[in-house]
Amino acid sequence: MNITIYDVAREANVSMATVSRVVNGNPNVKPATRKKVLEVIERLEYRPNAVARGLASKKTTTVGVIIPDIANIFYAELARGIEDIATMYKYNIILSNSDQNVNKELHLLNTMLGKQVDGLIVMSQNITDDFVQELKRSPVPIVLAGSMEASATIPSVNIDYRQATFDATNYFIENGHKKIAFAMGPMRDLINHGEKLVGYKQALEEAGIEFREDYVIEGEYTYESGLEGWKKLKELDDRPTAIVSGDDEMALGVMHGAQDDGLSVPNDIEVITSDNTKLALMVRPQLSSIVQPLYDIGAVSMRLLTKYMNKEKVQENVVVLPHRIELRGSTK
Repeated sequence: MNITIYDVAREANVSMATVSRVVNGNPNVKPATRKKVLEVIERLEYRPNAVARGLASKKTTTVGVIIPDIANIFYAELARGIEDIATMYKYNIILSNSDQNVNKELHLLNTMLGKQVDGLIVMSQNITDDFVQELKRSPVPIVLAGSMEASATIPSVNIDYRQATFDATNYFIENGHKKIAFAMGPMRDLINHGEKLVGYKQALEEAGIEFREDYVIEGEYTYESGLEGWKKLKELDDRPTAIVSGDDEMALGVMHGAQDDGLSVPNDIEVITSDNTKLALMVRPQLSSIVQPLYDIGAVSMRLLTKYMNKEKVQENVVVLPHRIELRGSTK
């Protein structure tokens, strides 16, 4: 039997409005009445209808989250931060996987809006101008997490990727390396071509080291892509002695490729990765890494979204969290 608010009101001998106030935590209910209604709710096992409540309040307390690849541990850690803060603020999450497909992202965006979500958190590796325009037309607030778009008009939470990659590259330079490669994700991602690659080039330029196109390996954010990248690097006459990787899975592929060829990490080649996911600690030697506070990026994104959804004052719509370099066994 489907228990309704009418059944609770009848059993408690109060109005449906009183039951509604109790369910929604309205303080304007006498303690004795509240206690009686709550006892009836528990006895009848009444569950408020979220859809009906959303129609009445014009809020569904639901947030949509679009992720490029839910199997990637980078996004999984971001999602954990989002979910924890959403729970704290009593929001439900609808999670969807875009498979790094622009058309699917647009479809998911419109699907989420059709479900009357109160807000959206978007993670994307390829935020095109068309997608930005769709985001700007959204009737609900949107925050980008671990993603960037060129105009910086859509609220976002990230680290300073340019400075972080500069710091990693400069660490190798300060330790005597001149042959430093960069294994990066797809160039279509603004974070890669507009931030990380720029930081890498800047560090080389300031040290007077010539930039070499053949030291830059572009691939996908996968282990296999790292293996393929290493195959290209090892064929060079002047093989690099250090590698900065823009992704943990790629870093694992590069490192394992080098080890399979009989090289020692870090004695023959040193590696610094960029995400500091659990993968960095699950290999031997453990990977030195730029530390991105992935959980915090997700958590801060969700908190920022709650402010927009509740029309609170927001000081900065673009939030940049701090990073650092954690040295482990893949560097000397």
